[in-house]
Amino acid sequence: MSQDDQTYNRWIPVFLGVLIQLCLGSVYIWGVFQPAVVKMFGWNHATAALTFSFCLGVFTIGSVIGGMYQDKLGPKKVLMASAVVLSIGFWLAGYTTADKPWWLWLTYGIIGGGGMGATYPTIIVTCQKWFPDRRGLVTGLVVAALGFGGLIFTPLARILIAEYGVLVTFQIFSVIFLVVTLGCGFFFRIPQPGFAPAGWKPSVAAAAGMAAIPYTASEAVKTWQFWVMGLVLGMACSSGLMIIPFAKVLSLQGGLTDAVATLAVMVIAAANSGGRLLWAAMSDKLGRTKTVLMLLLVAGACMLFLAAAKEYTILVLLFIIALSYGGYLGVFPALCADYFGTKSAGLIYGLLLLFFGVAAVGAPLLAGQIRDATGGFVASFMTTAILSFVAAVLVFTLKPPAKKSS
Repeated sequence: MSQDDQTYNRWIPVFLGVLIQLCLGSVYIWGVFQPAVVKMFGWNHATAALTFSFCLGVFTIGSVIGGMYQDKLGPKKVLMASAVVLSIGFWLAGYTTADKPWWLWLTYGIIGGGGMGATYPTIIVTCQKWFPDRRGLVTGLVVAALGFGGLIFTPLARILIAEYGVLVTFQIFSVIFLVVTLGCGFFFRIPQPGFAPAGWKPSVAAAAGMAAIPYTASEAVKTWQFWVMGLVLGMACSSGLMIIPFAKVLSLQGGLTDAVATLAVMVIAAANSGGRLLWAAMSDKLGRTKTVLMLLLVAGACMLFLAAAKEYTILVLLFIIALSYGGYLGVFPALCADYFGTKSAGLIYGLLLLFFGVAAVGAPLLAGQIRDATGGFVASFMTTAILSFVAAVLVFTLKPPAKKSS
């Protein structure tokens, strides 16, 4: 272990990671972009929502690639390359035309989503390596910034769309992302293997749930825990993924004004962000699986009532569901590092996010098609409620994988 690591301020990479994650949080304000895109081009909601689906779906593929290369090349090179890809995607999205929805899927969705995804596990794993003593807290801080970014960029996007239109707004965001991510990525660094804060030793309970000898990705995918974790992650996140792109539409349908409906997007962003930090930090004390189980039961119950909710009740239910959704994305990276170690955690968590990607594509697409066909969301919300309860049953089976002996 390098002495330089002991004198280095380990909060610096966390601060830099938070700034980058704020920019990535723009993915969660698609609920602001979607009505503008639908109005401008005359598309239906299912067509527009595919952009969000592609973005989050490719986000997971980018996470695998980013996780793999940050393990080999280090975080700095991955972050700086990802910054360029992300910026190119958003800039090219500004050239979308009404007869080519596939162009928006390709640029904002596939290119932008890939750039975002590659940065995500890179930042999380780097910060976890600096904080083995506060893994849940620091993971929560970093992933909370992704949600909080939506809170910051929602009013900015609304102002820019009103002033310049949605296409120019994409390009303005492109420049912001390039400057922030390149600048912060340049100063990123990781500690030497085996780093631990001076004087820190894990408690007996914490040590029992942590991998003493890190798993490789190939070893992790051979454990049943990996597959159960993936299934739970995908099913758990389906409720949040279903409401994010339709927050404004759902609120307007429930009788709220346009201004209040826009507030719904910000409510989701705030809860998404707060849930990541709150529940990740709480999982250090409550335990990872107990925290996830509680969130699944609460979110599933709220989805049962959401379709019939009216006016401000909608905001309350959206807040609780988004708070739970944020909690999943705050707790699972820490759970992954606990079970499999941090050496290959970037790639392992990237592979887990493939399950998230399936939900990211399927949930908004299902909701959009049902909305266009029936004018409502009842069937889609009932489906995600059932998935939440099934995931809760699976959580009961989770336990740490066997300790590696060599």
